[in-house]
Amino acid sequence: MGDFSFSVFPNENFLDLRIYQYGYEQCGPLHSFGPFIRNHYLFHYIISGRGSLDATGEDGVTTRRYELRAGQGFLICPGLINTYFADEADPWKYVWIEFDGLHASESLRYAGLTAAQPVYQPDEEEKGTQVRDLMLYIAEHPDASPLHLIGYLYLFIDALLQTSSTRLSTQGNQLKDFYIQEAVNYIEQNYQRNLTVEEVADACRLNRSYFSKLFKENMGCPPQEFLIGVRLAKAAELMCSSDVPISEIAVRCGYSNQFHFSRAFKKHYKTPPQKWRAQNRRHSLTGGKNEG
Repeated sequence: MGDFSFSVFPNENFLDLRIYQYGYEQCGPLHSFGPFIRNHYLFHYIISGRGSLDATGEDGVTTRRYELRAGQGFLICPGLINTYFADEADPWKYVWIEFDGLHASESLRYAGLTAAQPVYQPDEEEKGTQVRDLMLYIAEHPDASPLHLIGYLYLFIDALLQTSSTRLSTQGNQLKDFYIQEAVNYIEQNYQRNLTVEEVADACRLNRSYFSKLFKENMGCPPQEFLIGVRLAKAAELMCSSDVPISEIAVRCGYSNQFHFSRAFKKHYKTPPQKWRAQNRRHSLTGGKNEG
């Protein structure tokens, strides 16, 4: 393994979990990134050395500094300002993966990794090497098939869940998990229609207010926000894989008004649908380093 590697994931259609970019780097003394805001989750595992993370909390205002060392990891959450930099005397080397998807937030929450708790600490030191080795495998195999790399992304997420010292206990949560899975399945099967939170709650045989509270606690966002995310992810998939006009894609994904669709899409992806479609059709042929 050398001192630096960077790769952009091919533009393939994966909704539950998706890789955006990955690599590793040996940083120089006081080498820094930020302040910046990410659109997706970005996880670093520290292979050697030390460094610091200045992370904004969930309120978007409070900033806390974390002093980090080899064997730990740290999570950058989307939409929040973060800065991180290498130690002057013992600069770190790390491997990173930028990823997202419909189930990314839920999986990270179960691993105990959030904006309020962004530091990964394995419950046993040697277990952290599982996370490191899976990340390095992805970083060192940029020519592997997209499906192969997505498989390793799932293994990486599972390793976080199994080894994180801050992971949540699943005992006593089976019934809640059942209701949430029922809701997610119902949304994914009916997103094309004029679906309401009340209808989803009724399908789960739950009171609307209790359902909304339970859903947000487990998924990290309100059910309406999750529904919008599903619709926009399906729209993005169609824009990448077909020549269907954007006006028709909007209708297929539950938007009777193209203006409302375009506004929601731009808010979520930070780019208008037409421009996003053009960029992502050539994404696998381009790309520059915007991480480290």
